[in-house]
Amino acid sequence: MSDAHSARRERLREYCSASGADAALVTRPANVRYLTGCPPVGAALLLTRERAVLALPEGVEEAGAGEPQTDPEVTRLPVPAEADAAFAAAEAAARLRVRDLAVEEHDLTVTRHRTVARSAGEARLTDLDRAVERLRVVKDEYEIADLRVAAEIADQALGELLESILVGRTERHLAMELERRMVDHGADRAAFPVSVGTGSHSGLEHHQPTDRRVEEGDFLTVALGARYRGYGISTARTFVIGAAPAAWQVELHRLVFRAQRAGREALGPGVEQHVPDDAARSILQAAGHAERSVHALGHGIGLEIREAPRLGPADMGKLDNRVPVTVGPGVHLPGRGGVRIEDTLVVRPPEEGGPELLTITTKELLAL
Repeated sequence: MSDAHSARRERLREYCSASGADAALVTRPANVRYLTGCPPVGAALLLTRERAVLALPEGVEEAGAGEPQTDPEVTRLPVPAEADAAFAAAEAAARLRVRDLAVEEHDLTVTRHRTVARSAGEARLTDLDRAVERLRVVKDEYEIADLRVAAEIADQALGELLESILVGRTERHLAMELERRMVDHGADRAAFPVSVGTGSHSGLEHHQPTDRRVEEGDFLTVALGARYRGYGISTARTFVIGAAPAAWQVELHRLVFRAQRAGREALGPGVEQHVPDDAARSILQAAGHAERSVHALGHGIGLEIREAPRLGPADMGKLDNRVPVTVGPGVHLPGRGGVRIEDTLVVRPPEEGGPELLTITTKELLAL
């Protein structure tokens, strides 16, 4: 892994040289982690042409259980717990006589930016312009391996829940159990708050679990993701509770399943980002449900649950190889409920088998 982190830092150095900067000050937590390994929240990285200096708050564990330690090639700079690591890193830039320092303006408040400027001495501040986020879009095989493990953990937790008795239990209780199961199976934590929606709450995106209890005949939608070594995935499934589903439930589930499959099959290197959304949305539109699906089909995912690229109807960029994305259409009928089906996949070319599906829990309409 240290070789991978070193290669990432070298790519950032190349960007800085091309843009005329002597060094970069990286403060966004996901970006610091991407370049160094597993620093704690609050760390800042100063990357010059010759060295990498990581300003670390004192008294904070550097890595969680089972996680790799920070790259040993990176020099640690201890910072008092109450101090801002970004200021200490900027002072280090002044001591190293950095002339042009690129900073993450999108991460710094106005006050922090001013203090960084003062701390950096005579260095001229420029904008790093989300360079690290752009480097993070295409994942290396180390990152994809961690995403695979995260997906396995989420699938395992969901599979175990589906084997338990669900009727009478609340959305909130089921969500808490899923989070616990993922941690029990090796996750750092849940990648985002687990969403469980039953009955009229099913199919809602970003639904916050309530004390509503699962009843016979309900749709049950579960959206969850595990985070492993910092990398998270997202998946969603919809099931029906009790005996055979009603005809409208079968029809709606079949529709969303077809839309989701069309979106998955449209993925590929060089494909414009809006194409998977178009493929899924056209199926929903033909059935009269397009107006009920206003969200983008999906987005990139990795160290953050929402990363570039975005798979929406107005997105014109092109997908690259080895980019993990979510594909998750849904339809919600107010007062009745709905269906949402989401997977995390890695974009791959046809000669490599096409999109790599990471989340493999069945998408069939199971009666639980």
